[in-house]
Amino acid sequence: MLIDFLSRPTTRRFSSPTSGHPSTASPGALRLVETDDERVPTQAAPKLIAQSDGPPAPRVSVVIPTLNEERNVAWVLERLPKIVDEVILVDGRSTDRTVDVARSVRPDIRVVLERKPGKGVALRAGFAAARGDYIVMIDADGSMNPAEIERFVDALETGCDFVKGSRFTAGGGTTDMSTIRRLGNHALRSAVNLLYRSDFTDLCYGFIGFRRERLSALRLDSRGFEIETEMIARAAVASLRIGEVASFEAERRHGESNLSAWRDGSRALATLLQERFILPRCDLASQATVAPRPHPLDHDALLRATLPSAVHGDASVTVR
Repeated sequence: MLIDFLSRPTTRRFSSPTSGHPSTASPGALRLVETDDERVPTQAAPKLIAQSDGPPAPRVSVVIPTLNEERNVAWVLERLPKIVDEVILVDGRSTDRTVDVARSVRPDIRVVLERKPGKGVALRAGFAAARGDYIVMIDADGSMNPAEIERFVDALETGCDFVKGSRFTAGGGTTDMSTIRRLGNHALRSAVNLLYRSDFTDLCYGFIGFRRERLSALRLDSRGFEIETEMIARAAVASLRIGEVASFEAERRHGESNLSAWRDGSRALATLLQERFILPRCDLASQATVAPRPHPLDHDALLRATLPSAVHGDASVTVR
């Protein structure tokens, strides 16, 4: 079942002259998208501000992969919303002061030193280290608005298992997409919607959130930028409740992107075809059941049991 939640309509929007991102004054309701000829209605729930009794609020972890982002990472960290409980920065290959700058801005940050190359490798290491109930991944270049993390958390609290950002739905947008990238994204989005009978409005965008208890259903093993496509495809195969929220992408604040439109686009397409015609033979759907919440002391054992072996027992990974 695929449920697509769009961003809540806003009562007021304005463009910040310093950030390049539109800001929102208040969130609104959710919209559905159907897949496999099935539509499930849902009702938006009011956001819980404070609670004197009952279960504690879910903890939120943010994972930020970095590679030579000393001029950008502070901007991102300074704008993380207060609902974020844990920040994990994954580096290990930067030749600048990215880690030092991050620690100076956010002393409580947890740094995972991953020395193997690839965004996928970095993200998997960050997910393995995360301890929150909800995990949100965001880029370190300032192109994504950290304040939008609240939209992802709202959708997760409403019942989604997996939430992806969209630049091409109401309330979203981009000022950082070339014609080649736009055409490529459109082609890949059309492919995934055809292959999985879904109705995504965006695909190649790395602003994603999910419940940590669902991580085992994704069985991530990609090494590069194609991990974003892999996550979406495997979430669909595992029949997770998938949401989509509006997001605005600005130009990266400083430096050059590590993304290659042709190289990474071809990898994304190969991933889609592989997931559609090979992966479904595996019993991924059985992994989508909610596991009992483990005792905090069993966290490391849970990670070893649910994440790819490539992440664990690897001398190239260090958590500080």
